[in-house]
Amino acid sequence: MTVSWTPHRFSGGLLALDTANTVVMRGDAAGFDRFADVAEIARFAEAASAFRATELGGRRLAAPQPERIAPAVLEIREATDRLFRNAVVAGGIATDDMPPFLRACASVLSGGTDRIGAAGTPFGDPATPIAFEVALAVSALSLLGELSRLRICPNCRWLFLDRSRNASRVWCDMAVCGNRRKARRHYRRRIAAGGKAAAREVDNV
Repeated sequence: MTVSWTPHRFSGGLLALDTANTVVMRGDAAGFDRFADVAEIARFAEAASAFRATELGGRRLAAPQPERIAPAVLEIREATDRLFRNAVVAGGIATDDMPPFLRACASVLSGGTDRIGAAGTPFGDPATPIAFEVALAVSALSLLGELSRLRICPNCRWLFLDRSRNASRVWCDMAVCGNRRKARRHYRRRIAAGGKAAAREVDNV
């Protein structure tokens, strides 16, 4: 079944985080990988071209052969998640996590001819597409300068950037995860209140 790449699936704040978040509920028995069907990599890249247009400077992402690039994409995804998730939890980057991350990024950048980083065109010439795996590596490397704003959503465990003015954002997406958590708290309060009411009825018998 194909994935619906809705705006919520791009709540990470950067292409590399959105990609890391294609594994849902990491570490949970109910978790799953939206890239289990590698054809989804191409569909994700197409959607990301629109949802991450500002980050990409308007440059389109190209993934014409997802089965060919899947190993590199998954390697970068997993190294990115490991490095930055551990950094959020521990309050800093573990040096041991850096070499696999840097190797994964370097593997797709080596031998490339793109020019990146210019003002207004951070991912190069917007007139031509950029390979998804190359853009992913560039996005992942940019996270090294965003450590203070990285967060883990307490509901879905996704990584996201907190760009709020006072750095107080809690959820990756308030409309989804925030509301789900509030609904669960409300449900538990109702259950607890119902239990107390039942106990009072027994006491009055």
